This record gives sequence, structure tokens and C-alpha cells, in this order.
Amino acid sequence: MVRCWRCDRSASVKRSKDGKPACVVCFTDAFEAEVHDVIQTYGLFDNCKKVAVGASGGKDSTVLIHVLNKLNQKYGYGLDIVLLSIDEGITGYRDDSLKAVERNQNDYGLPLVVMTYKQLYGWTMDEIVSAVGDRSNCTFCGVFRRRALDRGATECGANIIATGHNADDMAETVLLNILRGDLARLQRCTDIVTGLEDCLPRTKPLKYAFEKDIVMYARFNRLDYFSTECRYAPDSFRNYVRTYVKKLERLQPKAILDLIKSGDAISARSDVFLSTPITCERCGCMSSQKLCKACLLLQGLFTNDYSSGMKKKVMKRTCTGLERKCACETENEFCF
Repeated sequence: MVRCWRCDRSASVKRSKDGKPACVVCFTDAFEAEVHDVIQTYGLFDNCKKVAVGASGGKDSTVLIHVLNKLNQKYGYGLDIVLLSIDEGITGYRDDSLKAVERNQNDYGLPLVVMTYKQLYGWTMDEIVSAVGDRSNCTFCGVFRRRALDRGATECGANIIATGHNADDMAETVLLNILRGDLARLQRCTDIVTGLEDCLPRTKPLKYAFEKDIVMYARFNRLDYFSTECRYAPDSFRNYVRTYVKKLERLQPKAILDLIKSGDAISARSDVFLSTPITCERCGCMSSQKLCKACLLLQGLFTNDYSSGMKKKVMKRTCTGLERKCACETENEFCF
């Protein structure tokens, strides 16, 4: 019988990070202790009063909510935790996952804020995919989700946004940016706190937590989460990278941490050119160009650059409030 490395009881699982066998109690304690150590070591919530936790209903965000709420009470972080969900408008996916978020809200007694693409941009993700096809949908969704998180966190008065990105996600992002030749993103993609030049910083408390350990933690603690994959994800470039990283991990278990370390080493360099952020002329958010990525993508949608036959539908749309000083009569060429 395999024994727990710490208490000598019967082991139930092998930790992904170091391969040590662990019982349920020691596995859970070690997982929480490591997240706490990361929070303390990097001062993730120093000088923060309110944190908006990105709540998708999936395993990562559900585990983050559970652990952060528990550690906040145990160690007295003094944080007001708000659940922040983004409804992209993906029928049969996001509407179901939001039900899991609502159940967690009731279980933990935490406030919940939901921002919708329809509310912010005048489009649902289903409508965007119908317009532009399957190839670019993840680009639209990722950019719009980040903007929606910023808007939602600002509106609820949060000082910082916490997301459930795990070690596997970080390794995938490093490899993804290498394959794309994107040195600017490669330099910052493994930073545990990002967005300091924007309105709100973002942090990843689960940066060093392996996906397998997150799944086991959720199982051992009987957490309620939504496990269905987005139906648009299989066609994304990231999905192919994810599959490759999983194969690497089977061959070399340390591959994930090695990729993260490589990203950290690149991040420490100072000779990679980074453009100076400026203010987007349309929405006022920080950008590397005159129009931020979100506004450029919206412009493409509203000018029918991706599909014919949408002009009539677009012309009927009204201002949705993304423009800071918009009253549907603006000097800008487009009102959104």
C-alpha cells in the first residue's frame, strides 16, 4: 500500500508537481498552503480591499473562489470578494455555466456581477461567429472578455482582478507566443501580476497549480462546477497547442514548469522592445495604437468587413455605452 509522504496514511493521489503520494487531507492542505505562499511571496493583494474574481463556472475559477474565500477567512487578508462573470452569449454553454456560478454565489454568500457582450457591444458571441465564421471567433471572444472584465471590475469598485489561470494555461501561452513570434506578449505572459499600465491589475494565484491537481482538489472538496467545453474552442489554435503540451507532459512531467520558467526568464530581459501604451481615441482605454483591439474589432463588425448582408442589421443598432461621452450623436464615425 502506498503511503502519504507527510502523515503515512493511505495515499489517494499523486501530486503532479513533485510526484509525491498524498492522502486527501494532506493533498488539500498542501494545495491551499502553496496558494497562500504564492499570495504572500508576491504580495498579490497588498493594499487591496476588493478583489473581483473572474467566475466562469469552470473548475479553475470555482477552485480559486473556494480557496481564496477560505484563505481570506483563515489568514485575515481583509478582502471583499466579488464574483465577476462574463456572459458572451453562447447558447447551451455560457447560460448553463452561469447557473453553476449562481449556485456558488449562494453557497459562499458572495456578491455576483454579470456583464454581457450584448450589453457592452451590442453583439452576442453566437452572432459574431455567424458573421465572421469559425476561424477568428476566439480572437473576438478573448479581446472582448478582457475588456468586459475591466469594465465589470471597475463598476463594482474592485482594486484588482483575480483569474483562475493555472500552470498548464501558462505553459500553453508561452508556447503559443513562441509559435506566433510575439515577443511583446512572450515577455509578459507568465507575469503573475499583469495589466499594471491599465486601469486595473490582474493576478493569477493558481499560476503554479497543475490542472490535474486542480481537478483532484475540486473532486476531494466536492465543488460544484461546469465541465462542458465551449463549442467554439476545438477550432482554436490554442487547442492544438494544449494537445501538444499534454503530450509533452506525458513524456516529461516537468515540461510545464520548464515552459513557465522559460517564460519567466524572457520576462526578466529588458532588451525586448515594448511599445509605449497610449489612450485609445475611441473608448479611452490603454492601447498600443490609436484604436485599441476591442474598438478595431467592433469597427470591423459594424462596417460589415466580415460578412455581407449585415448592414441593415448594424444600422439599426444603438449606442450601448462603450463610448465614454456618447449620446448617440458623436463626432466619431461609429457609435458603439
